[in-house]
Parts: sequence; structure tokens; C-alpha cells
Amino acid sequence: MKILITGTSQGIGKAIAERFLKEGHNVIGIDRQEATIEDKNYVHHRCDVCDKEHLPQIDAVNILINNAGTQNEQDIDTNLKAVIHITEKYGVQKDIVSILNIGSASAHTGAEFPEYCASKAGLLAYTKNVAVRVAKFGATCNSLDPGGVITPLNAPVINDPELWAEIMDETPLRRWATAEEMADWAYFLTMTNRFCTGQSILVDGGEAINYNFVWKD
Repeated sequence: MKILITGTSQGIGKAIAERFLKEGHNVIGIDRQEATIEDKNYVHHRCDVCDKEHLPQIDAVNILINNAGTQNEQDIDTNLKAVIHITEKYGVQKDIVSILNIGSASAHTGAEFPEYCASKAGLLAYTKNVAVRVAKFGATCNSLDPGGVITPLNAPVINDPELWAEIMDETPLRRWATAEEMADWAYFLTMTNRFCTGQSILVDGGEAINYNFVWKD
């Protein structure tokens, strides 16, 4: 299959690309950074997903994974507006099999930077909108919403022992996911799944169910 993934130079996007390459698929990456993957089945386009006038011409995409995103840096433009024009350009067409948007647990809790939360929450509604429109092609569209993931983006808290201990207290499984675990979820939702659509799949180690009830003994 022809797989198009945005944000493939590091973190979750790179792990997803490598997962599909391992299974023998043709992967196309779009990232504003240089390629960090070397594989005969990988093609890299260096450009900003927000620059819709200069996006590459890519036809007959089978699976689209909108992973590129920012945190507290033009979040609405990158995390929401860019996903919309990427999806409309490459995803809503007859060859599509599945679309997956990489969202965030913060879309459900509101517990992060204001524009980041708003951008990811908007992504949930857009996912449902696309799911309805690609259903005529027999395709699915879902959102994978991670909690904490071990990526370079999260280094400021991962490398701070005091903050890390506080975060672990809020996470019932007492760890964060790896990028490779998120890649497994992405592969399942786009390759194995054929019936679940228009849904937001929350994968956060139980953080959202931790209610911290405090009362006198």
C-alpha cells in the first residue's frame, strides 16, 4: 500500500513510518526537517505542512496518517488547519483505505496549553466529519489520542526528576508509552481495523481515570 505520513523525522511519526516499512509498504514522509529514515521504500518531502501552496503532488494515497504537530507554537495552524488541508488534498478520494489523525489526551481533559488543547479538540470533530465523507469509499477515519509518550518533544519534563515523579503519580500504569507502542496502535487502526470509524481512541496509561479523591481518615 501507499502510506503518507506527516512529521516523520522524529518521535511518533518516525516510529509509525518504520513500522509500515518493516511490513513492506511504500511510505512517503512530509516533514519540515531533513529525512532521518534510510530505506529503499521511503520517499521524503521536506516542506511545512502549513504551506499548502507548496505541498508535493502525491496521487492514490491508500493510508494517510496526520501526525505532524506542535506544542505551544502556532498550534491551531499546524495541529488543526494543516490537518484539514492535508486530508482534503490527499485523503478524501477513491483510493483511500484509512485516515488516522494523531490527537492528544489533552483534547479530552483540557490539561495543557490553551491553543494546543483547542487544536486537538477540534481534530476530534473533524475526524467525525471525515469519517462520514470517506465511508462511501469503504474507508475509515479515526483519531489516536496518546497521553504521555517518550519523545524528544517531552524531554523538558522527562529529564526533570521532580516533575517526572509528579507525572508518574498521575499515571496509574506508572510509565509513559514508547513511540513504538503508538506505532503499533496506528498500524492496527489503519491496517487491521475495517469497521471502527469516527472514533477517538484514548491511550494514556489510565491518566484520565485518576480522580485523586482526598478526604479525612
